[in-house]
Formats: sequence, structure tokens, C-alpha cells
Amino acid sequence: MPRRSKNKKNVNLLTHFNSNSPLAEQYRLIRNNLHFSSVDKDIRTIVVTSPEPSDGKSTTSANLAIILSQQGKRVLLVDTDLRKPSIHYAFNISNIDGLTSVLTKDITLDQAIFRTYISNLDILPCGPIPPNPSELLDSKAMELVMEELKPAYDYVIFDTPPILVVTDSQIIASKCDGVVMVVASGKTKKDRAMKAKDFLEKANSMMIGVVVNGVAKKNRDYYGHYG
Repeated sequence: MPRRSKNKKNVNLLTHFNSNSPLAEQYRLIRNNLHFSSVDKDIRTIVVTSPEPSDGKSTTSANLAIILSQQGKRVLLVDTDLRKPSIHYAFNISNIDGLTSVLTKDITLDQAIFRTYISNLDILPCGPIPPNPSELLDSKAMELVMEELKPAYDYVIFDTPPILVVTDSQIIASKCDGVVMVVASGKTKKDRAMKAKDFLEKANSMMIGVVVNGVAKKNRDYYGHYG
């Protein structure tokens, strides 16, 4: 069985490799709260973003996808960080082709999707980094890809760039059912978090939760919050 790669991107798949850890339990709480958020609206396409780099959004994206798949749901994790992709590192898969290859019609969507060693979880990596990420994500081709994915999966998770850095997250958020924002305790300033929230609201997206990374609690190195 492939193990998570030791790489500079440092995306920790602890919900798979250490499913009994206190942090894995926090991801289960995120999953439960996501289900409660779906009472009045069917939430199946989810953007995960953060105000700034290094807040832990890719780790959250990957572990949220895993924890949903562990419940028997068909899940696709899409790397839509077309500037600094990292999901392919976490799952030890190729990034030679991916989403950008589909958008430029070099390969089909089915050819770009990887079936992972985790049951019910597929990955659509970024693919070659393009010169025009925002234009690709805001294209008709991207809308068609998203529509094609919806009937094939129970959940589609989009790992997106930090929202205060580029507009890509707003573009994808405007096309999805909800957004999870990841902030880092002791790092993310309140005004930056509020500005990120304003950006998401301007994109007419629905905030379904905030994950706070790095909050020490007793002997835990990491503690997540969703609410």
C-alpha cells in the first residue's frame, strides 16, 4: 500500500494512516457538521480555501475527502490550485496530466482521474501549470467539467488557492454549493480572516464552516474546530 510521501508540501493523510487519533476525530466532527448543514440545501460540491498560504487548506481538503469516503460516499478530490498544486504529492500520483489537460482538451476527464488506494476516493490532480489559471477556471470548459462530475460522485471537494492571494477561489466558490475556510491559530489575523469572508460573500458563496488549525489543547499538537 502506498504511503504518504515525505515532501515539502507536507499534506498529512492522518485520517487514513492514523484514524484513531484525536485529530481524525475532529475531521469526523467536520463531516457530521457538513451533514447538518445539508438539511435545507443539498451540499455536494465544496470549496476548501484559506485567507493566506500555509494555513493548512490542502491538508484539510485531503482529510475531509478521506473522512467522507470512509462513510461509503463516492468522493472526488480536485486540485484546483493551478499555481502551486500539492494534492498529487500527498497521494503519490502523477501530475503530468490532470484538470488543465482536460480543460485544454488534451485528454478526457475519465483519463485524468486517478482511483486511489483509499476506497471510494478518486483524485483529479492539477496537471501542467498553465499561464492563465484564472481564465481556465472561469471558462465554459470548467463549467462543463463540473457538471459532468456531479452525477458521478456524492461529494466533489475542490482544493483552491488562498483567497487573499488570487481570485481563483472566488471563481470556483461561485459555482459550488458551499465553502470551508481554513485559518491558522496564531498566524491568521482576524482582519485577514474577515476580509477573506467578505471576498467569499461577494462571490455569492455559502460559508458552511471554518476550520481552525494549530490550536493546542492539553497534550494534543493540533486541534480543529468547525462552526
